Amino acid sequence: MKSYLKVSFIIIFLLPVFNLIFAGSDPLPSWNKGVAKKAILDFVSSVTTKGDPSYVDPAERIAVFDNDGTLMSEQPIYFQFLFEAVSLNELSAMHFSISDQASVKKAIDYLDSSDPFGKLLTDSASGSRKSDEAFRTEVDRFLTTSIHPRFKRPFIELVYQPMLELIRYLNANEFKVYIVTATHCEFIRLWSEKAFGIPPEQVVGSTLKTTFEFRNGKGILNRGPEVNMICNGPEKPAAIGYFIGERPIAAFGNSDGDLQMLQYTTTGKGKSLGLLIHHTDAVREWAYDNHSDIGQLKDGMEEAAKLGWIVVDMKKDWKVIYPFENPGKQ
Repeated sequence: MKSYLKVSFIIIFLLPVFNLIFAGSDPLPSWNKGVAKKAILDFVSSVTTKGDPSYVDPAERIAVFDNDGTLMSEQPIYFQFLFEAVSLNELSAMHFSISDQASVKKAIDYLDSSDPFGKLLTDSASGSRKSDEAFRTEVDRFLTTSIHPRFKRPFIELVYQPMLELIRYLNANEFKVYIVTATHCEFIRLWSEKAFGIPPEQVVGSTLKTTFEFRNGKGILNRGPEVNMICNGPEKPAAIGYFIGERPIAAFGNSDGDLQMLQYTTTGKGKSLGLLIHHTDAVREWAYDNHSDIGQLKDGMEEAAKLGWIVVDMKKDWKVIYPFENPGKQ
């Protein structure tokens, strides 16, 4: 007990020192100096400084992030869509190939209109729901074997280093960080903590209709195949209200699918931050906005000018894009 108390007092004593060290360093080293970085730092400082008119109690410091195109690359196909494309017989018959643009376009159109994710949770031979262990094994295999045709790396490595730093910075300042995404919960919750440090219970996404069954002395949740909600557009703030129950004070997106989430976040009481990632770097990533098969951004840019949202120019504002560009900053 004495040893435990001694260690506890040492930790408590050193916490202010650690905080000073952290405060004196750059919490966002992969961000170039500019309007975007300054806006983030000023916002966090304002809402976390006691005595500041914009101070927000830690319990109310909620930040929400879109996933595809905001936390990780979404080209040439959404990560979940790729998982579906390589797993569904319907797309195998269409000769899907991640390296063929026409094939990818067909897959996007098919998956966008039908959203057959629930089929992946059902064993095609028996018609019964796959066990959680079986589904997790499939996802784990996919994470390690799905290689991006351009970067020759697993898709899961195409996460944005600047956004990882931003998440860590918010967490260090007692924000509770959520992912709010059109991706299905059953898929992203299996790897959100490993990829972003965001635990599965802080992932809000599209859901399948779920029923409870008590079978052989065990409670079981049966999910799908019917879709309950697609968490995109106006459904994002609705999902935030339903699953989180508090209006966020910071929201981060990259497309018109995130428009309503940013509107909801930045029109509440008190200080708020809305930020859009604009894909402008064709050399290191991609350059696209309104005329893209996925991740269209037009209305969001117009609304950003009206409501004072920050637009991140990926080419100008980010020193590096992926962790593998600068391994020492992971």
